[in-house]
Amino acid sequence: MLEQGMIRLHELMIILYAVSVLLYFLDFVQKNQRANRIAFWILTLVWSLQTIFLGLYMYNTGRFPVLTLFEGLYFYAWVLVTFSLVLNKLLRMDFTVFFTNVIGFMIMTIHTFAPVQVESQAAAEKLVSELLLLHITTAILSYGAFSLSFIFSALYLLQYRLLKMKKWNERLWRLGDLGQLEKLSVIWNAIGVPLLLLSLILGLVWKTIKLPDVSWFDLKIVTSFVLLFIYSAFLYVKVRKGVSGKTLASINAAAFLIILMNFFLGSRLSTFHFWYS
Repeated sequence: MLEQGMIRLHELMIILYAVSVLLYFLDFVQKNQRANRIAFWILTLVWSLQTIFLGLYMYNTGRFPVLTLFEGLYFYAWVLVTFSLVLNKLLRMDFTVFFTNVIGFMIMTIHTFAPVQVESQAAAEKLVSELLLLHITTAILSYGAFSLSFIFSALYLLQYRLLKMKKWNERLWRLGDLGQLEKLSVIWNAIGVPLLLLSLILGLVWKTIKLPDVSWFDLKIVTSFVLLFIYSAFLYVKVRKGVSGKTLASINAAAFLIILMNFFLGSRLSTFHFWYS
């Protein structure tokens, strides 16, 4: 009975999420404050349903749901919706909310249509530990921070292009100031880097204890450190070298593609994360 209720709840959530994204798109194409307000409140309802779903899932499984790719995708989407709602209240940047939720909806769609892998679930139950939970949770939170940083860089590049083409219209001003967009992308990277570093430390400690036979050159471990290096280098060239503008935004956008490869491809080819697929 509980499982059927969770399925229906999830179906309703996907429909509402799609409506919210469509309304935000309507506001993006043609400024419509009414559509924007409705989209925000629907998104708030989606977040509430996501939170309820997480609570029911935790009650049903007796643990925090981040140990399989199926669960990780859902938590990742929840993090993005949470961040977008907070940003909407603090900064009132509607386009940021729209682009954040385009990514979030894509993640939720993949989560919905991806098959639940029983073998991975069984392995996850055997390997559960507080250390592993902290490792995966902080990793997904860092991915959420990097996702927002990417969105601000993408908006920067779009704004930069519109300015170069001298397209002076209302949409140009609604994208936000170039300086503010760059600053926010750097801030979210600065949040994501220590979270990723903490996740790697926790993951390596857990590997040493639980999986000592797994190679230190496992694909997931290597790509995670590559990510840490790239995003740390991003902060270094910004703070120490004074690099800014289009170059910095382009580096950040390219780095996010590696995030996606690491999250999906790396998890499937890794022996260290063999249950997380």
